[in-house]
Amino acid sequence: MRGYHAAAGYRRRTLSFVLAGGLLASASARADEPGFNELAGMSLEQLANLQITSVSRASERLSDAPASVYVITADDIRRAGVATLPEALRLAPNLQVAQINASQYAISSRGFNSITSNKLQVLIDGRVVYTPLYSGVFWDAQDMPLDDVERIEVISGPASTLWGGNAVNGAINVITKKAGDTQGGLASLDAGNRERGGGVRYGAKLGEDSAFRVYAKTQDFPHTDLVNGQSAQDAWRRDQAGFRADFNRGGRAATVQGDLYREKVDQAGPADQRHSGANLLGRWQQPLGDGGATLQLQGYLDHTERLNPGVFGEVLDTINLEALHSLPWSDGRQLVWGGGYRYADDKVSNLSSQLAFLPSRAKLHWGNLFAQWEKPFSSDWKLIAGARLEHNNFTGFEFMPNLRLSWKPAGDRLVWAALTRSARVPSRLDDNFYIDAPGYHIVSGGFQSEIARTLELGYRSQIGAGGSYSVTAFNSLYDKLRSVDPITGGYTLGNSINGRTMGLESWASYRFNPAWRLAAGLALMHESFTGSTAQSPPGNDPRAQWSLRPSWQISEHRQLSAALRHVGALQTFGSGVKVDGYTVVDASYNWQATRAVTLTLALDNLFDRRHVEYASSASAAPVEIGRAGTMRLKVAF
Repeated sequence: MRGYHAAAGYRRRTLSFVLAGGLLASASARADEPGFNELAGMSLEQLANLQITSVSRASERLSDAPASVYVITADDIRRAGVATLPEALRLAPNLQVAQINASQYAISSRGFNSITSNKLQVLIDGRVVYTPLYSGVFWDAQDMPLDDVERIEVISGPASTLWGGNAVNGAINVITKKAGDTQGGLASLDAGNRERGGGVRYGAKLGEDSAFRVYAKTQDFPHTDLVNGQSAQDAWRRDQAGFRADFNRGGRAATVQGDLYREKVDQAGPADQRHSGANLLGRWQQPLGDGGATLQLQGYLDHTERLNPGVFGEVLDTINLEALHSLPWSDGRQLVWGGGYRYADDKVSNLSSQLAFLPSRAKLHWGNLFAQWEKPFSSDWKLIAGARLEHNNFTGFEFMPNLRLSWKPAGDRLVWAALTRSARVPSRLDDNFYIDAPGYHIVSGGFQSEIARTLELGYRSQIGAGGSYSVTAFNSLYDKLRSVDPITGGYTLGNSINGRTMGLESWASYRFNPAWRLAAGLALMHESFTGSTAQSPPGNDPRAQWSLRPSWQISEHRQLSAALRHVGALQTFGSGVKVDGYTVVDASYNWQATRAVTLTLALDNLFDRRHVEYASSASAAPVEIGRAGTMRLKVAF
């Protein structure tokens, strides 16, 4: 039982509440694409000039963004040889990623990691993918062909002003390639001991300035093993298909895209879990005059169904509408403002005799208005001020302001500071959730928003002619965190925990020569909490984690990449459960056999037979993540 120690005699209320949460969450080789050598040849200037949009909701250079933001590029994903979105997110040094079992992950930024993490906003092409059931993400339901991802922008730290109430500790924005950048056909086939699957994608032109692509993919993941040697009975299969079409005319741009999926997840209970869903998104961008002003309108429909026999079933239908107006001035001033409305019809089937969401059906509404103003004082100094007013069913209006100051003492250096107030608005788990078990009762209602006040100081610079680095220090104070409080006859979900997190996160990259490069990351964090943490642990987080990622361009058609990752020990506050720290080595080898054929060999946990990444007081025997190998074949046509 390496990597796991559990103290005997867990408190029953801890076990039941965490158990409830755990059950709830239960074309690189195309002929017209550049070769490996061209992709590896991006200069430091090109990397510094990489355009991002998540920090200000407008395009800006990464080197100018006054925030702790890391970008996972398409080349990073291809070199790593990963097969799923959560595994791709391990490439971001400012995220905590822990695999729970074959299909579930705990992913967070700056602490509070758990099976029901709820302080990280996640978007895929502008579509918010969190569930109002617990304000988190069902990671098994988030997928796309990774060859179609252009970049993933990861903000660590508050982003609530622009991205809403869930972005208390960060935001992940997955941005896929335009249809015009994925022309022709691409077929892929994966075979390995931890993942098997395949897919096909085809793209073509729709006239001179428009294009489309369609795709279909399937993946199978076998059972994982528990620390006691038994099967976790958690194998799962996922099938997904989708499309994207982009239309451009006279500076105007429109996008229509959608996906549908179904999946089956084995479990030891009465029957297998079955999940499915579909979404459809439309976006219109219109230039306003010659000064660079733009108007963007976006809307989407999202339908999901989840059936966890013996626990719950859910049918969720979401409608989201948003308008965004960007207004720049010639002197550097810029105003970005907009608003949005989201409606969700959430229907839950209570299939357990002890757990329930009451009422079983909820019609939820969110509305928001936001604005952010940028004002340069000189060529070196810039002030950014923004605010968001958001309304929800549970607590009414929430105010989320943001103040940032940046200074560029030189063209390759940036110093910035930020002060923000964020709110994590209640979910149905906070306000509609009940437990009626023998000797143990939980009721809910009247839950307030969790509040975070964060101060950040950051510095970004270049290292000579071949590298760059970023350092951010942060201090966050949290009020009204979720707690399990005693009342007459049982317990209630309350807001009696306060906390503080402080730490430092840093990453750097350096290109020694055209063939060799090295990326490194470090995150240090200290957490402290007051209140009833024994009954409701705030998170399961390491105090330190670091990574080294060397990459070698062996020849024009061959690449070798590796990753050395260390994650410190986890300690759930007050629960008596500990997971030992672990260090792993991953490696991948890419060979472009011809202009149309690419082979990738990905090996995980090379020198560590198996380790535990996550456990809670509800997991008497957590899952061990073992050594894995995958061979991937891609053929362009």
